Amino acid sequence: MIQQMELEKGVQRWVVDISNWKPSPSHFSFAMSCLPQHEHPSITRFVKLEDRKRALVSRLLQCALVHQVLGIPFDEIIIQRTPEGKPFLVCDNVKSRFPNFNFNVSHHGDYVAIASEPVCLVGLDIVSHSIPMNETADEFIRSFSSCFSTLEWYHISNAGSSDEMLKFFHR
Repeated sequence: MIQQMELEKGVQRWVVDISNWKPSPSHFSFAMSCLPQHEHPSITRFVKLEDRKRALVSRLLQCALVHQVLGIPFDEIIIQRTPEGKPFLVCDNVKSRFPNFNFNVSHHGDYVAIASEPVCLVGLDIVSHSIPMNETADEFIRSFSSCFSTLEWYHISNAGSSDEMLKFFHR
Protein backbone atom coordinates (compact mmCIF):
# COMPACT_ATOMS: atom_id res chain seq x y z
CA MET A 1 0.00 0.00 0.00
CA ILE A 2 2.75 2.45 0.92
CA GLN A 3 4.75 1.53 -2.18
CA GLN A 4 1.68 2.14 -4.38
CA MET A 5 1.11 5.56 -2.81
CA GLU A 6 4.79 6.38 -3.26
CA LEU A 7 4.65 5.38 -6.94
CA GLU A 8 1.57 7.55 -7.48
CA LYS A 9 3.66 10.63 -6.64
CA GLY A 10 5.58 9.95 -9.85
CA VAL A 11 2.40 10.07 -11.94
CA GLN A 12 1.88 13.69 -12.97
CA ARG A 13 -0.19 15.40 -15.67
CA TRP A 14 0.10 19.17 -16.08
CA VAL A 15 -1.31 21.44 -18.79
CA VAL A 16 -0.65 25.18 -19.14
CA ASP A 17 -2.76 27.51 -21.28
CA ILE A 18 -0.37 30.23 -22.50
CA SER A 19 -2.96 32.17 -24.52
CA ASN A 20 -3.27 34.98 -21.97
CA TRP A 21 0.45 35.21 -21.13
CA LYS A 22 1.77 38.35 -22.81
CA PRO A 23 5.23 38.77 -21.25
CA SER A 24 7.21 41.95 -21.64
CA PRO A 25 10.77 41.41 -22.91
CA SER A 26 12.08 41.77 -19.35
CA HIS A 27 9.57 39.26 -17.95
CA PHE A 28 10.43 36.80 -20.70
CA SER A 29 14.16 37.21 -19.97
CA PHE A 30 13.53 36.73 -16.26
CA ALA A 31 11.61 33.49 -16.88
CA MET A 32 14.38 32.28 -19.18
CA SER A 33 16.99 33.07 -16.52
CA CYS A 34 15.44 30.32 -14.36
CA LEU A 35 16.85 27.80 -16.83
CA PRO A 36 20.47 26.72 -17.31
CA GLN A 37 22.32 28.73 -19.94
CA HIS A 38 22.68 25.72 -22.25
CA GLU A 39 18.85 25.59 -22.61
CA HIS A 40 18.56 29.17 -23.91
CA PRO A 41 19.40 28.46 -27.59
CA SER A 42 16.56 25.91 -27.73
CA ILE A 43 14.21 28.80 -26.97
CA THR A 44 15.81 31.73 -28.77
CA ARG A 45 16.21 29.79 -32.03
CA PHE A 46 12.54 30.48 -32.74
CA VAL A 47 11.65 33.67 -34.58
CA LYS A 48 7.99 33.98 -33.52
CA LEU A 49 7.20 34.94 -29.93
CA GLU A 50 4.46 32.30 -29.70
CA ASP A 51 6.98 29.55 -30.54
CA ARG A 52 9.44 30.96 -28.01
CA LYS A 53 6.73 31.01 -25.33
CA ARG A 54 5.88 27.36 -25.95
CA ALA A 55 9.55 26.36 -25.85
CA LEU A 56 10.17 28.32 -22.65
CA VAL A 57 7.13 26.98 -20.82
CA SER A 58 8.03 23.46 -21.95
CA ARG A 59 11.53 23.74 -20.46
CA LEU A 60 10.22 25.34 -17.26
CA LEU A 61 7.63 22.60 -16.81
CA GLN A 62 10.31 19.93 -17.18
CA CYS A 63 12.47 21.48 -14.47
CA ALA A 64 9.50 22.15 -12.18
CA LEU A 65 8.25 18.57 -12.50
CA VAL A 66 11.67 17.03 -11.82
CA HIS A 67 12.13 19.34 -8.85
CA GLN A 68 8.68 18.62 -7.39
CA VAL A 69 8.69 14.85 -7.89
CA LEU A 70 12.34 14.05 -7.22
CA GLY A 71 13.37 16.98 -5.05
CA ILE A 72 16.37 17.87 -7.21
CA PRO A 73 17.36 21.55 -6.95
CA PHE A 74 16.82 23.49 -10.19
CA ASP A 75 20.52 24.23 -10.62
CA GLU A 76 21.36 20.50 -10.45
CA ILE A 77 18.80 19.33 -13.02
CA ILE A 78 20.32 18.14 -16.28
CA ILE A 79 17.89 17.24 -19.04
CA GLN A 80 19.04 15.89 -22.37
CA ARG A 81 17.10 14.61 -25.37
CA THR A 82 17.04 11.40 -27.34
CA PRO A 83 17.71 11.63 -31.10
CA GLU A 84 13.90 11.71 -31.51
CA GLY A 85 13.64 14.69 -29.14
CA LYS A 86 12.18 12.99 -26.06
CA PRO A 87 13.58 14.58 -22.90
CA PHE A 88 15.25 12.50 -20.21
CA LEU A 89 16.86 13.26 -16.89
CA VAL A 90 20.59 12.70 -16.53
CA CYS A 91 20.76 11.48 -12.97
CA ASP A 92 24.17 10.05 -12.08
CA ASN A 93 23.95 11.06 -8.41
CA VAL A 94 20.18 10.90 -7.94
CA LYS A 95 18.75 8.13 -5.80
CA SER A 96 15.25 7.84 -7.22
CA ARG A 97 12.54 5.90 -5.44
CA PHE A 98 11.05 5.20 -8.86
CA PRO A 99 12.30 2.28 -10.95
CA ASN A 100 11.89 4.06 -14.32
CA PHE A 101 10.98 7.70 -13.78
CA ASN A 102 10.44 9.37 -17.15
CA PHE A 103 8.48 12.26 -18.60
CA ASN A 104 7.42 13.73 -21.90
CA VAL A 105 6.24 17.14 -23.07
CA SER A 106 4.14 18.36 -25.95
CA HIS A 107 2.88 21.72 -27.11
CA HIS A 108 0.60 23.00 -29.80
CA GLY A 109 -1.46 26.13 -30.17
CA ASP A 110 -2.19 27.66 -26.76
CA TYR A 111 -1.24 24.61 -24.70
CA VAL A 112 1.92 23.14 -23.25
CA ALA A 113 1.62 19.84 -21.40
CA ILE A 114 3.86 17.45 -19.47
CA ALA A 115 3.25 13.94 -18.17
CA SER A 116 5.41 11.67 -16.03
CA GLU A 117 5.39 8.03 -14.99
CA PRO A 118 7.42 6.19 -12.34
CA VAL A 119 7.41 2.75 -14.02
CA CYS A 120 5.91 2.74 -17.54
CA LEU A 121 7.18 4.72 -20.50
CA VAL A 122 5.05 7.80 -21.00
CA GLY A 123 4.21 9.44 -24.29
CA LEU A 124 2.34 12.67 -24.83
CA ASP A 125 1.09 14.44 -27.92
CA ILE A 126 -1.38 17.30 -27.89
CA VAL A 127 -2.85 19.06 -30.87
CA SER A 128 -5.00 22.13 -31.23
CA HIS A 129 -8.49 21.59 -32.65
CA SER A 130 -8.09 24.31 -35.24
CA ILE A 131 -7.65 23.59 -38.93
CA PRO A 132 -5.22 25.76 -40.89
CA MET A 133 -7.06 28.33 -42.97
CA ASN A 134 -5.50 27.25 -46.27
CA GLU A 135 -6.57 23.57 -45.99
CA THR A 136 -9.82 21.67 -46.00
CA ALA A 137 -10.57 19.34 -43.10
CA ASP A 138 -9.84 16.36 -45.37
CA GLU A 139 -6.45 17.76 -46.47
CA PHE A 140 -5.55 18.57 -42.88
CA ILE A 141 -6.37 15.05 -41.63
CA ARG A 142 -4.62 13.33 -44.54
CA SER A 143 -1.38 15.19 -43.73
CA PHE A 144 -1.27 13.12 -40.51
CA SER A 145 -1.97 9.73 -42.14
CA SER A 146 1.55 8.39 -41.50
CA CYS A 147 1.15 9.02 -37.76
CA PHE A 148 -1.65 6.49 -37.31
CA SER A 149 -1.79 2.72 -37.24
CA THR A 150 -3.64 0.97 -40.06
CA LEU A 151 -6.67 0.41 -37.81
CA GLU A 152 -6.71 4.01 -36.55
CA TRP A 153 -6.46 5.35 -40.11
CA TYR A 154 -9.25 3.01 -41.23
CA HIS A 155 -11.60 4.40 -38.56
CA ILE A 156 -10.72 8.02 -39.32
CA SER A 157 -10.95 7.76 -43.10
CA ASN A 158 -14.20 5.79 -43.00
CA ALA A 159 -15.96 8.00 -40.46
CA GLY A 160 -18.12 9.68 -43.08
CA SER A 161 -18.39 13.45 -43.28
CA SER A 162 -15.50 15.82 -42.65
CA ASP A 163 -16.96 16.64 -39.24
CA GLU A 164 -17.14 12.95 -38.31
CA MET A 165 -13.57 12.44 -39.53
CA LEU A 166 -12.42 15.32 -37.32
CA LYS A 167 -14.18 13.78 -34.31
CA PHE A 168 -12.32 10.50 -34.81
CA PHE A 169 -9.08 12.35 -35.56
CA HIS A 170 -9.20 14.32 -32.28
CA ARG A 171 -10.04 11.30 -30.14
